[in-house]
Amino acid sequence: MTSIFRTAMGASFDRLHPELRRRFSVGLSSGEACTGHGVMDRIWHGRAFVKPFLALGGTRNILVPRQGRDVPFTIENVPYTDGFGRETVTFVRTFRLPCRPRRFDAQMVLAPGGDRILDYLGTHQHLATELRPSAEPDGSLLIRSGEHRFREGPVDVRVPELIGATAEVRESFDERTGRFRIRVDVTHRWFGPLFGYEGSFTAAYTDVRACGVRPGLRPVREERRA
Repeated sequence: MTSIFRTAMGASFDRLHPELRRRFSVGLSSGEACTGHGVMDRIWHGRAFVKPFLALGGTRNILVPRQGRDVPFTIENVPYTDGFGRETVTFVRTFRLPCRPRRFDAQMVLAPGGDRILDYLGTHQHLATELRPSAEPDGSLLIRSGEHRFREGPVDVRVPELIGATAEVRESFDERTGRFRIRVDVTHRWFGPLFGYEGSFTAAYTDVRACGVRPGLRPVREERRA
């Protein structure tokens, strides 16, 4: 068994920087979890109309409803088997904003077919997004989002393009500083930039078989539909 990112990326996974290869090899087969500690240089929002949507998402740990600079943060990547038997990796970010800490939760699984990642967002996994990871020529990782779906009870609908947005994530390793660099941009086709953040962090690895998954890291509700 290989990590979900190695499976989705195939041979291109080996073109990533060695530090990125280790970070995105976190999984049940490696037995490693990864915790990053760092600082977001800035967390930004787009125009004013975005704020109510970010505030609503913030109630379920989706996106970040506050802006800031030099914000300490952690990211926890811990593998586990979900209630449906799927290998899952947490991407739980906690931002230490002055008002109070804010979380942005995601749980990633391998999509059917094995060539994409399925990203379940928030505490109740109401939103699911297809992710397509790829290796850049400089060894960095680029992740672009695809279709978004909203799911609640019997409801399972594609988020219309009019209100949907595209996320682009770039992660690299700076050998000069020994830190990972992360940049996230969420953009709407017609309304422009909506939300994003950028910063850097260091990573530490632990044996997940010894440490397990801490309470509060898994979602309140799990979604079976892919």
